[in-house]
Amino acid sequence: MFAYMVAFIDRQILSLLIQPIKEDLGITDTQIGLLAGLAFAIFYSFIGIPIAKLADKQNRVTIISLGVALWTFMTALCGLTKTYFYLFLARIGVGVGEAALSPAAYSMIADYFPKEKLGRAIGIYVIGLYLGAGLAMLVGSAVISLVSSLPPIDLPYYGNIKPWQLTFLLVSIPGILVLLLMLSVNEPQRSNYMSSDMPKESTFREVVTYLWGLRKIFINLNIGVCIFGAVIAGFMVWIPEWLRRTYEISIVDAGIIYGFALLIFGAIGPFTGGWISDFLAKKNYKDAPMRTVLYATLLSIPFAALMPLSPNLVIAVFLLCIVTFLFSVPQGLPPVIIQLIAPNSMRAQTTAILMLFSNLFSYAFGAAIIAVITDYIGYESALKYSMSIVSLVFIPIGSYFIYLTLKPMRDFDI
Repeated sequence: MFAYMVAFIDRQILSLLIQPIKEDLGITDTQIGLLAGLAFAIFYSFIGIPIAKLADKQNRVTIISLGVALWTFMTALCGLTKTYFYLFLARIGVGVGEAALSPAAYSMIADYFPKEKLGRAIGIYVIGLYLGAGLAMLVGSAVISLVSSLPPIDLPYYGNIKPWQLTFLLVSIPGILVLLLMLSVNEPQRSNYMSSDMPKESTFREVVTYLWGLRKIFINLNIGVCIFGAVIAGFMVWIPEWLRRTYEISIVDAGIIYGFALLIFGAIGPFTGGWISDFLAKKNYKDAPMRTVLYATLLSIPFAALMPLSPNLVIAVFLLCIVTFLFSVPQGLPPVIIQLIAPNSMRAQTTAILMLFSNLFSYAFGAAIIAVITDYIGYESALKYSMSIVSLVFIPIGSYFIYLTLKPMRDFDI
């Protein structure tokens, strides 16, 4: 969980630095959207599959540790870039490093816990996402306040360091602590929830063939998660800027507001979702995880659509807390499905395939589509309309595909 938290700090800190990066590099909202989404997602998604294949047969602790070292180095490198192109490349490097974490982590958690506790266990891991995003806002706000008041800093052989660059350098430091703590993590013995005998190693072709047999679950799950995830990813990038542009507060204050919302309401959501799923499973709902996801997505529609249009800051913050909670409830549940339907020899690869489509679409599309709509309307404060439009259009579509997974999940023999 701590590793995931630090990963998300390094991933999310960019959303607090949008304005200074735009001014310093002379770029548009659309380019920022690509930087926050496509640059991170494209390699994070694709490189996850070969890494996951290793995780299905090699030491997962070692794989995670190497990933931590890479994304920490690349986050620091973001702080040393002077052009949009090199910042784009450094963000790709962050994505490659972080791709090593979740497929291996989900597989390990499934070996640590029995299936009746898996929803809560993975929910606790996913809390790291919201702790990291929240701390990125709070710590990032504090760092921005600090570095903005400092005199210009010159590095030998480099030159002047801008405040946004120094922020990247400082937030990369906790990655070193993650590396040290990973020394205390033991590789669990591999277990198997499946009743049928499966090989100890599975080729990628065997994984794809197996998932094709479960296509009514896996494909609909992928589409639903992709579409709903795009809204979540877009909101997480643009909420601080929405608060700044709409209610004329500083980016530091916006970061503090969103940071506390993520830390409190975002952090309790994944555990709540896991608890509800485990509760429904005890009541013999075989579709418990996806039923919980569906409830949360449907309930989020009116709140997500109305929040950006709030007439004042008080109402905006109130709705922001509700939306943050509802968006966080389903976060840990699609991986629960994967651990239940996939044999051990396929768990990490199956998770990586899910993450390939969901992350590539969500991160690449979610942040960018909000930016594109805003640029199309033609003025920065139109960001609130872009966020509302995206919520009204995409969350219902995603909910429909999640609904399509319920019956085939009930028919599957876990």
